[in-house]
Amino acid sequence: LILEHATKSLKELVEYAVKQGISLKSANLEGADLYCAKLYRANLEYANLEGADLYCANLVCANLEYANLEGADLYYTNLVCVNLKDANLKNADLVGANLEGADLYKANLEGADLFFANLKFANLSYANLYKANLFGAYLDGANLEGTI
Repeated sequence: LILEHATKSLKELVEYAVKQGISLKSANLEGADLYCAKLYRANLEYANLEGADLYCANLVCANLEYANLEGADLYYTNLVCVNLKDANLKNADLVGANLEGADLYKANLEGADLFFANLKFANLSYANLYKANLFGAYLDGANLEGTI
């Protein structure tokens, strides 16, 4: 895969892998430029995306369980129905992100910016929201049981 597509950017390789159904479980994508990437249904379980640029990316129905997204740019990212159970989103930028129906059970959102994020029907049970900015966030139907 790598030799065949050696002239492709990291973003193009990641999109290709996802399109082919290749798992990116435990992938190290720290600081990766995935601006507007099409990652629909991607398996990024345990992936390291610390500081990655996912601005405007499409991660609908992706699996990001236990992923590290600390300090990641998820500004206006489409995260509908995404699995973010136990994910680390500390200091992540989720301004305007669409997290409708997302599962954030026990996720670490400490210091995350969720300004005007859509969290309609999201599961935030037992999530860490300490110092998170929820100003203007849409929380209709969200499960906030046991949140910090």
